[in-house]
Amino acid sequence: MADTIKPILCVVTSHPIRGDTGEPTGFAMVELTHPLEVFKAADIPVEIASIRGGHPPIDFFDLGDPINDRFWKDREFREVLAHSLILGELNPSRYSAVFFAGGHGTMWDFADDPAVQRVIREIWEAGGVVSAVCHGPAALVNATLSDGGYLVAGKRLAAFTDEEEAEVGYTKVVPYLLATTLKARGALHQAGPNWSEQVVTDGRLITGQNPASAHGVGQAVVDQLKARA
Repeated sequence: MADTIKPILCVVTSHPIRGDTGEPTGFAMVELTHPLEVFKAADIPVEIASIRGGHPPIDFFDLGDPINDRFWKDREFREVLAHSLILGELNPSRYSAVFFAGGHGTMWDFADDPAVQRVIREIWEAGGVVSAVCHGPAALVNATLSDGGYLVAGKRLAAFTDEEEAEVGYTKVVPYLLATTLKARGALHQAGPNWSEQVVTDGRLITGQNPASAHGVGQAVVDQLKARA
């Protein structure tokens, strides 16, 4: 059955610096590898893209995490990551779902990127799944449908909370607070306790709150795709 499912498009940030701090950032590695493990186990093909293509910047490079370590030792994964596709050059009709990994870098390049908005709109309106975890829902901030309305309006979702942002000390660094901004777009934000797994599925929109939610988001995407195959 999995061989009838079109690929999942995994998107990561290309932004390397955390605001004006000079601190390096990028995508959170665990938020890519944990869903990838689920997609791979389900035999669903995956492609990795970034805003600019090429090797995306990595944050939270924790090889103490066994899944991170296993992927990092996989030559094929390293090669695919080093040559990530340019999001704006892709045809969204090729994909069954899009997944946006988090990491602070997303806060500077996801929300206003026209390719992000186009990919979300076209995959959603074709009946596909749109998913994201942690800061990945930054991709949803300005995502609109063909009728001009925000995709998130009236939908339940999870995203990195303002309280979690305060706990890591970046409230004044990020260009906007993610959960607050999504709520301003009409989203029904469902916050769990800080750092606990929180995965919210509302129809074909699947989101998770933080790194602990990455595996669960991946599993929810697979479950939905298989149910629809």
